[in-house]
Amino acid sequence: MTKHQTIDTPAASRFALDTLSLSPMNPRQHVPEDEVAELAESIKTAGLIQNMAGIEDGQGGIQIVAGGRRLRALQYLAQHYPELGGQNPDLTHPMVKIAPDETTAQAWAVAENAARRNLHPADEIRAYGKMERSGSTPAVIARAFAVTEKHVYRRLALANLPGPVIDALAANEISLGMAACFTISTDEKRSLEVLDECRGRNLSDYQIKRALKPESIRDTDRRAVFVGLEAYEAEGGRISGDLFADETLLDDPDILDAVFTAKLDEAAKERAAEGWKWAETTADSYIPYYQLDDAKMARLYREEGVLSPEQVERYDELMELSDRDATDEAGDDELLALQAILDGTFSDEQRAHSGVIVYVDQRGTLQTIEGLVKKEDKAAAIEAGLIQPSRHSTDDEAPKSPISAKLADDLARVATGARQHAMMRDPDLILALLSYQLTGKMGYRRALGIREDDVPNLPTTEAEGYTLDKRLTTPAQRPADPFNSDLAKGFRAFRKKGADHVMAELTRHLAALVSVGDEKLGALVDKEAGTDVREVWTPTAANFFSRVGGPYLNALWCELLDLSEDDPTATSFAKLKKGEKADRLEKLFGDAETREAFGVTEAQAERIAKWLPEGMA
Repeated sequence: MTKHQTIDTPAASRFALDTLSLSPMNPRQHVPEDEVAELAESIKTAGLIQNMAGIEDGQGGIQIVAGGRRLRALQYLAQHYPELGGQNPDLTHPMVKIAPDETTAQAWAVAENAARRNLHPADEIRAYGKMERSGSTPAVIARAFAVTEKHVYRRLALANLPGPVIDALAANEISLGMAACFTISTDEKRSLEVLDECRGRNLSDYQIKRALKPESIRDTDRRAVFVGLEAYEAEGGRISGDLFADETLLDDPDILDAVFTAKLDEAAKERAAEGWKWAETTADSYIPYYQLDDAKMARLYREEGVLSPEQVERYDELMELSDRDATDEAGDDELLALQAILDGTFSDEQRAHSGVIVYVDQRGTLQTIEGLVKKEDKAAAIEAGLIQPSRHSTDDEAPKSPISAKLADDLARVATGARQHAMMRDPDLILALLSYQLTGKMGYRRALGIREDDVPNLPTTEAEGYTLDKRLTTPAQRPADPFNSDLAKGFRAFRKKGADHVMAELTRHLAALVSVGDEKLGALVDKEAGTDVREVWTPTAANFFSRVGGPYLNALWCELLDLSEDDPTATSFAKLKKGEKADRLEKLFGDAETREAFGVTEAQAERIAKWLPEGMA
């Protein structure tokens, strides 16, 4: 048959399956067997929905140019399910549309595959939901669409979303991931409110979920881990799930807090029964050393135990085996018992003069700080010979701040810069401040240095870890000869640039003069402008860490990573030189790989991202 030669065969007719073969024109010459089997199951369940297209081979057969996968699937069914042919003639005598010539056949072969598009997720969701409501199981739906059951379950989880949410997905106003976030909500009114906030915006999953359920708490929260879901539910706590994030949400934070507090109080009672003078709890996940100093507490330590010569020999032997990972479970237990002897215990007299603070760390594990002597108990502890009287200062003296005056000035400049940076986004607020100051109602205080005072916003370390809006750091263009320039000509040229230019210049120069000077007014301005110091400043070794003492860095390391003082990660950090500590903290703040190496959790990462030295928060 030559090109353009017409034939008398009808445009679409039924042909016996054994007369059909794959045309060399068909682009899908190689198809994985598992895909063929999946499609065969779909055709078996839902029938042959789309016809094939082919061209006569001149020998009484038809070569399929479009529908090669369907042809293979039908051949698969004929081989594995021969009885189906009697039930459905489409399977043994499918409809085939015949091309009148080779040019048309080639065009069909290319067009079908080039124009192929997967179903939009919104269409999938609606189709799956409709089938499920008609009685089809996920397994049947999966076979009908040649997809996995897991895929069907995930789409069905979205099928019960409010109609406007699926409509927004279909219109590409929200992404599939954003739509999935709405499955955690059972409040349709709230869902639609959040939907309006999401349209056309690239919000994160976290932002959407917090907007839908601002009070819900993940089951990975330390309080939930500590009390357990069963105890929470036993008190009437409600639980919901997020199928797409594989997480459980606790919807009653008040109940969780009550159960958490009760269990923590019970733990404190158990410790008090061990002979401690007092046992208290704190809801904090970590107790920094300076908090104990602020409370004027002294600390007692365990009285170390002594091993017998035989125990020392055995201890050394077990330690050697442990270093080579050659101990069994019994050996590990024996080594722990010997280590407990070496670690020692608190004596009855120590317990009688001191107490313990009980808390739950970030991992949900119960922790204690033992041997704490309160300020009012120090005299009795000194008399008992448990602690020594201080030789350096009285209890009434305020502890010296680890922040030097020069560093404090730099931090204040950074805070001012951050405020100016934020106010660049709100010219109206700057003008309102200027107007307020010009009324004279602020007396001798000023919100802006309108006398062109220098309002310092660049620390002595300059741009180290510090990036302001360029409009604040780009100097104004001065005339070449400021004493003989034509001001009238210059002013006319300036005005010709338009009102937007005038306002832009006014805004950036006024923003650079912002200083405020009043604490309450400053707080209001920061709230309105959205001031965020960490938006422009990140602590580094040069601009902060190398300028404070080693103990401060040790405490900060423990605070950020939820470490106790005797944690191996804390003790190894404490042994570093000060410069090494500063460098490591800089990497913790600025290097994602370092945070990953130290196993930083989501909560810890958020704490690091928001941390500020005292006086800047």
